[in-house]
Amino acid sequence: MKTQVNLNINTDLVRRILTGFIRSEIHRMGFERAVINLSGGLDSAVSCFLAAEALGPQNVLALRLPYRTSSPESLEHAQMVIEATGVQSHTFEITPMVDPLIEHFPEMNSLRKGNIMARMRMIVLYDQTVAFNGLAVGTGNKTEILLGYTTLYGDSACALNPIGDLYKTQVRQLARALGVPQVVIDKPPSADLWAGQTDEGELGFTYAEVDKLLYLLIDERYTPQECIEAGFDSRFVHAVVERVRKNQFKRMLPPIAKLSNRTIGYDFLYLRDWGT
Repeated sequence: MKTQVNLNINTDLVRRILTGFIRSEIHRMGFERAVINLSGGLDSAVSCFLAAEALGPQNVLALRLPYRTSSPESLEHAQMVIEATGVQSHTFEITPMVDPLIEHFPEMNSLRKGNIMARMRMIVLYDQTVAFNGLAVGTGNKTEILLGYTTLYGDSACALNPIGDLYKTQVRQLARALGVPQVVIDKPPSADLWAGQTDEGELGFTYAEVDKLLYLLIDERYTPQECIEAGFDSRFVHAVVERVRKNQFKRMLPPIAKLSNRTIGYDFLYLRDWGT
């Protein structure tokens, strides 16, 4: 019998904490505004709702950045979030920026193409933070971060991430409490990088199942063997552990070789180090 894992959250409390986090972090860094890449998916919708509540919708800029193979539904769902929150918005077609590089490499596979799209969206995002005088708010959840299911210097790039300590199933709970459109909550998670692509199809397992395993491994500090004894399939456990292990580099700033007594990232870490 599999161990029962409770991933339920107090959505009212989480909502207060995360809106307070966005407000305090952005203000502490001397800004008043935020910019978000709005894909039409669940995670970016939740980050957008939180930022609008924390800063006021007039201080949030949502970007829709379609590629020529992007689903028309994604644009529609992103627009629904824009209208529901009242945030400012811009839409930029990234195809003319992406295709010249892709066309240079006829053998390029879908992974490489998807990474280029994600990094081009990051370039537009950070350009617009300057134009809008705001900070980039992230949209990656805890499940994706742990599994490395993200593009380094692409969709993982941000100045702050309000939902990075919520598993995907917990983000869905918060979305319901925030009033995210039901069609966005219900649709299969997808990075929308190519036709028919879904997160769970690529990963080979559901978020509901992997979230329970990750909770035991990370939050409860179970060993892989204890997870197997708790009822999880051994191949599944070892595959997830390997993904977490090999993607550690995506969760860290680039390590700096230590030569002095005050090395950035090792000793230069605290609020007093940057004048707060």
